[in-house]
Amino acid sequence: MTKASDRHIDFGVFLPITNGGWIISETTPTLNGCYDINRKAAKIADELGLDFIMSMAKWKGYGGSTNHWGTSLESMTMMAGLAEATTRVKIYATVHTLLFNPAVAAKMFATLDQISNGRVGMNVVSGSYANEFRQMGMWPEELGHSERYDLAKEWMHVVKRLWSEEIVTHHGQYFTMDNCESLPKPVQQPRPEIICAGQSERGLSFTIDEGDASFIGGRDLDELSSVSKRAKQMAADRNKTIKTYAMFTIVPGETDEAAEQRMKLYQEGADTGAIKGMLRSYGLDPDGRENSMVARAKSAFMTETIHGSVDTITKRIQEILNITQIDGMMLTFPDYVEDLTIFGEQILPRLRRES
Repeated sequence: MTKASDRHIDFGVFLPITNGGWIISETTPTLNGCYDINRKAAKIADELGLDFIMSMAKWKGYGGSTNHWGTSLESMTMMAGLAEATTRVKIYATVHTLLFNPAVAAKMFATLDQISNGRVGMNVVSGSYANEFRQMGMWPEELGHSERYDLAKEWMHVVKRLWSEEIVTHHGQYFTMDNCESLPKPVQQPRPEIICAGQSERGLSFTIDEGDASFIGGRDLDELSSVSKRAKQMAADRNKTIKTYAMFTIVPGETDEAAEQRMKLYQEGADTGAIKGMLRSYGLDPDGRENSMVARAKSAFMTETIHGSVDTITKRIQEILNITQIDGMMLTFPDYVEDLTIFGEQILPRLRRES
């Protein structure tokens, strides 16, 4: 097992492109899902040395008293603005293969790559929560989980060809291109980096075959470690490599006790209506038998949290990295100015020195 100090660890920010961020509560700092806070967070991340910023694509919220995630910007257009607002941080925008024709997406990302001077990455999502797409008549009822990956694989092959070939003719199961042209090509060669989430066998296989990094999760650190090892072994079996990233929420306090009080405050304000809406979108019965995901959601937090003083958070991150062997963390914060600044100024330099 290699220590984090033996490899570069990527730290990035999952931007608050939606209202409410990643804590479903009435008592968190206000995140309104508007451009101003995303620009502030992106500039802080850029200036304080984080490696990347990412935004998701969301089309429908969860209701409740907070209408959690009911307000959201569009990922690719927002990241175009943030490409102008930043100078060095990697910029990942999200695209749904079910919504965007591959020729349209190929040109959009070539444009983003030019705006960012070669810093854009593509987060590819092969499916979503059905009701988000049904509301706009875009959910393919005839396609199951496996078929949606078949579509995504063909979609990805077309995009890659459009990024590299002068003219593309393709007559596939899902897409047709006749002498299709796409100029300009991306700045990055051979192409922008591609990242995907998913840890089913089919999901990991798609990411390994088509991408460069995978977002994974787990009920605990042992499962996260297991999924990371499985992904890397699957890649090695194909004579490839893959990076694995996981998502965490950072809740800092001047002391461990102060951070605990923040956690308690957010939990006490949990928006139960929105939490139930979220669980239903996952296909889970919010009033049924609890599992780890249901239990975590009912506590208001949508991800695993790392909370405490600067010392405690630093040590916990080092422990997580060494146990799981993941290659990076995508981080969310209750407050994307104060908390992100604390991480960038007080925690990240120590991680770079001591991990």
